[in-house]
Amino acid sequence: MSTQNSYQLADIGRHNPIFSQIRSTVETAFYANNMTHVPNVATAYELAVNGPGTVKTDLPIYRATDLGLPADAKMLVENTGKVVGRTAQARRILGTAGVDEADMAGRLRQAIYNAQNEHFIKTDVFVGLDNDFIVRAHLAIQDNYANNLLSYMLNFQPITKQYQDIFDNSVAYPEGDIYIYADPTYHDPDYPDGLAIFDPEHNVAAILGMPYFGELKKSTLTLAWSIAHRHGYVACHGGLKAFHFTDKQDQVFAMFGLSGSGKSTLTHAKHGYKYDITVLHDDAFVINRKNGSSVALEPSYFDKTNDYPMASNEPKYFMTIQNVGVTLDDQGRKVLVTEDLRNGNGRTIKSRYASTNRVDKEAAPINAIFWIMKDDCLPPVIKVDDPILAATFGATLATKRSSAENLIGNVDRNALVIEPFANPFRVYPLSEDYHDFKALFEDRHLDCYLLNTGYFGDKKVPKEVTLGALEAIVNGTTEWESFAGLDHMQNLKLADFPVDYDNPDYRNLVATRLEIRSNFIDHYQHTHNDRLPHETSDVLIKLQQQLKRN
Repeated sequence: MSTQNSYQLADIGRHNPIFSQIRSTVETAFYANNMTHVPNVATAYELAVNGPGTVKTDLPIYRATDLGLPADAKMLVENTGKVVGRTAQARRILGTAGVDEADMAGRLRQAIYNAQNEHFIKTDVFVGLDNDFIVRAHLAIQDNYANNLLSYMLNFQPITKQYQDIFDNSVAYPEGDIYIYADPTYHDPDYPDGLAIFDPEHNVAAILGMPYFGELKKSTLTLAWSIAHRHGYVACHGGLKAFHFTDKQDQVFAMFGLSGSGKSTLTHAKHGYKYDITVLHDDAFVINRKNGSSVALEPSYFDKTNDYPMASNEPKYFMTIQNVGVTLDDQGRKVLVTEDLRNGNGRTIKSRYASTNRVDKEAAPINAIFWIMKDDCLPPVIKVDDPILAATFGATLATKRSSAENLIGNVDRNALVIEPFANPFRVYPLSEDYHDFKALFEDRHLDCYLLNTGYFGDKKVPKEVTLGALEAIVNGTTEWESFAGLDHMQNLKLADFPVDYDNPDYRNLVATRLEIRSNFIDHYQHTHNDRLPHETSDVLIKLQQQLKRN
């Protein structure tokens, strides 16, 4: 699959659905005299090294030349200010209630006009790493933010001959390339916390007033997922790993959870090297709805640094780092201070070499989905064997906010929230995701599991328990029991996490959490033109009634 950025003269105009007011406004800015094209990673690195806020550490980048970097390249640090996470409240998506295209286009024109005396740099990358799915994306950003442009090129796939050939030999679709215009210094007076304008049907976005790199990464993925969704793929904000066998069918597991849920830990876990494991990605991929194969969207990982002290092995694979400290070691070298000492949500672009078992496409069809929750009424592992209920739990995935998000106003970060399919970056109707995932469960006979990686009651679920459960599922050695007598739900029996099904307080807690989910659906039905099917509410209400009746 490939996109386009040049056209026959007869194909240019209002009649071509690729074009729109916002797209034309953004793309035009890319051709202005204040834009300089950055052709490769090495050039981007030299610009970033000389950036005004850059700290060039003394830590070498592993396999630098294989990544297109100079042989002596060092890890680069750049820090933002108060905001060190994504600002969801800044997003304005064309096609949603209250977002007027003419108004957004006017604000965007003003931002571009105000910046015409500023110098910008721009570059091109691929999103998607196989000819089954590969699209081209373009970024323009002020030159003072060269670190963000370098991180963008390292996070996605720079244009190389190998990947250009893959792109050229992929199926062409009637989609324009992705364009992202970013001006971190421009603040619309009506949007002091930042403004992110999305025109998803035309593959374009503008990120204004927000220097945090994650805004660029997720805006690009938002548009790429939207393209994939329109052309036969399920868009996935999660991780995927495969267990390969010679004497039985491969086991391909997809794990969906927000940042901080444990999805990366579970995806990359090597399980003591007891299995032949490959990893597709831990954050962004797409599933082919026809054959169940999967394609990674990025070669690298945008990982938290909190779990990686300098004495650990993982910093070896860091390339650029955001929002961390720097100090001197006993050899006088500038090194990192991680573990979120300076601030929350320290981040790094970590190279693909952090995964020795990495693949860009998983041809074996997916056969299990894990919804990662942080809901203290749930035991560590529950199996769901009904497609409607499985997809409904995905649509009402309950978790807690993480430090990756910049929350505006009086928001309780510890409150239970619903984030459907762990994907806050969806720009198409939720019902379409519901039907996509339900079809995977129904037509491809996928297994479904709920994983609680938070607390069960007041007892923390350690990662070793969750990893052990994954191994038991792979080995077929699990022992299940009915979960509170509820239809289509079985609890994995674990000695350290017994479930007191007869305790009325516990049953009421489970009922309350199910009610939170059904209330979410009810609220969605009354606040969106889109509608989830009634079966989603019906199945949750039935479970609540069973809890009260038994």
